[in-house]
Amino acid sequence: MANERLRSAITAADLTVTDVAAQVGVDPKTVERWITKGRLPHRSHRWKTAKLLRTDEAYLWPETADDARTKSASQAEFISIYPNRGAVPHDLWRTLLDRTQKSIDILVYAGLFLPDGWPELTQILSEKARQGTRVRLAFGDPDSQAVRLRGEEEGIGDALGARIRLSLTYLKDAFIPGLEVRQHGTTLYNSIFRFDEDMLVNTHAFGSPAAQSPVLHFRRVPGGRLFDHYIKSFDRVWANATPVKEPPGQQGKGQQQEWPASTT
Repeated sequence: MANERLRSAITAADLTVTDVAAQVGVDPKTVERWITKGRLPHRSHRWKTAKLLRTDEAYLWPETADDARTKSASQAEFISIYPNRGAVPHDLWRTLLDRTQKSIDILVYAGLFLPDGWPELTQILSEKARQGTRVRLAFGDPDSQAVRLRGEEEGIGDALGARIRLSLTYLKDAFIPGLEVRQHGTTLYNSIFRFDEDMLVNTHAFGSPAAQSPVLHFRRVPGGRLFDHYIKSFDRVWANATPVKEPPGQQGKGQQQEWPASTT
């Protein structure tokens, strides 16, 4: 049967069969057979295609979902679980941050523990951005319904919004070209902290602060699905978040310049 998911994904990505073939390293006729005859590509070609189309391998080829090698790769991505955020070794956060060279992605509501725990965080993030690291920080919108609801559920009311504003204030010196800050109003199912190929996922439980919930440590492995599953979640939130050009208290004062969003 024809693979309509693959056909649709290529179209949605504004690519052609020839484009995909060139990026993946196969003949265009091979890609055509993947689509029209439902042929299952070689494992490495599936990974490259899924990455190119920004989707999951199992979505394009559902028959791979039960593949033993895929399950093994996903299990290999799992490094450790910590019963709560305080149990994550302090040195681990700093080690991951220091050795990151390509991408730092942080998705939180307030994330106040970061500037509280590392007074030098602003300097580190700014220096990373100047060196070419893509830094994306997504905080909650303190005026959004999602943040208000989370504050009520945790029993802290408007304090959550205040914590968000405080985090942004602490990070005011990080508002530099190359470092992007956005605010979102989505329901936050997990806080995500990505450092190149490592990721810490702070799970959330209804009525409990994030700090009291488990933290999962993943490291990306080719063919695994866990790391990519969460980074896609981050990307979906990021795509709908609102850029923040100036820290609280600076809006409208003309003290900060606007700059184009990073394309790296």
